[in-house]
Amino acid sequence: MLKKVKTVTIKADLCNGCRACEIVCSAFHASPPFSSVNPARSRIRIIRYPLSDIWMPVFAGEYTPAECMGRDKYVLDGKVYEECAFCRAVCPSRDAFKEPDSGLPLRCDMCEGEGEPWCVKKCLNHVLVVEEREEEAADQIYPQELEVGVESLVNRYGLGKIQDAVARRSTRG
Repeated sequence: MLKKVKTVTIKADLCNGCRACEIVCSAFHASPPFSSVNPARSRIRIIRYPLSDIWMPVFAGEYTPAECMGRDKYVLDGKVYEECAFCRAVCPSRDAFKEPDSGLPLRCDMCEGEGEPWCVKKCLNHVLVVEEREEEAADQIYPQELEVGVESLVNRYGLGKIQDAVARRSTRG
């Protein structure tokens, strides 16, 4: 069975580092929505190297409980960058993409229920573009996988922080 999946494609060469995407994302994810702006809550970050004229949007990805083993370096226009600078994962070795109040990992949710993500709507240079593709869908949902994930979060952050995060999420209606 095929299902339609929306993704955001990044045209990094068009990005000028205005950070409108970060601002609108953090505002949408405030509680209540659009009540405040705190870029630390944003599910998108602009990796900035202004002296080299490099601006790279990066979306929050999956949580990983361990640090990666890759410490590769990349060379762009003669400048060397650490692999971590462009990584989407939320891991113990860095603070990027973590909820500032609770430390819980953030993940891009494509502004669930909004049709199109706010970062795409407000991108001034059309750097972010929504694309739709079809991919194979899983036939079954396995509750034990959810339980393992919840148990892992409770073990790491404590039941109280998890309950607070769920309560904040459920008030967004």
